[in-house]
Amino acid sequence: MRFSTTFSTLFGVAALGLLSACSPQPQPAAPVRHSATGTRADDIPVAHTPAGGYGNSFPAPVLARCTEPLVDGAPDLRGIWKAMRVQRGDAVVPDTDRLYNYVERIEQCGNRIVDMGGGTIADGRADGTPENAIHDVLVFDYKTPIHVIVRYEEGTTYVLQPMLVSVIARKLPSVNIPWSWLPFAMPGVQVTRRLDAQGHMAWTRPDQGFVMTLQRIGGPNDPYTRRDLPDSTTGGSGLPLVP
Repeated sequence: MRFSTTFSTLFGVAALGLLSACSPQPQPAAPVRHSATGTRADDIPVAHTPAGGYGNSFPAPVLARCTEPLVDGAPDLRGIWKAMRVQRGDAVVPDTDRLYNYVERIEQCGNRIVDMGGGTIADGRADGTPENAIHDVLVFDYKTPIHVIVRYEEGTTYVLQPMLVSVIARKLPSVNIPWSWLPFAMPGVQVTRRLDAQGHMAWTRPDQGFVMTLQRIGGPNDPYTRRDLPDSTTGGSGLPLVP
């Protein structure tokens, strides 16, 4: 049952007032160095997750024809990454866990980053703004809307911070609130991907309670098909479903 428009409007206004004082301000956008010729990130339409997920094989690369250099301060995460180690707290998860089946592909161009994993496509700008955030669907059902502000930090880290409307949609899927009503990141809640000294990527998921270390096994334009799942239209996330 959907809430009435009036209730939703009041809810949005109330939350706006509460969060304006406690939500961090968006980070200033990193400067984009445009090439005089070639294809810029702006020239390529934003990609979105297809209905039911993209299946077991990655779709065609989104940014393959983009020639714009990476923005200053961007870690080079381009490539196909596969789980090699997973920790929950101080304990290493046994390699029989399904988390070790997880594979993702990352493309970058300018300040734009496209991350495909678990059947979803997350395409956004790492400029810290809600307008250029990832606006797509959750990996767990390919239906629930998700809105995530993204930015780079310290030349090593890709930070994803869910917006308030994403948390509301996860907890109360019947409430349909446009992200523009509450264009705020949830304070203190973030997911990170960080390059370590060995060239591996540490993916920290506080909402899932694990840290996954991934190794680069291919380039951003390479094909890859998951072999651990039967052919299907719902590729599966490789991640455990949580309430």
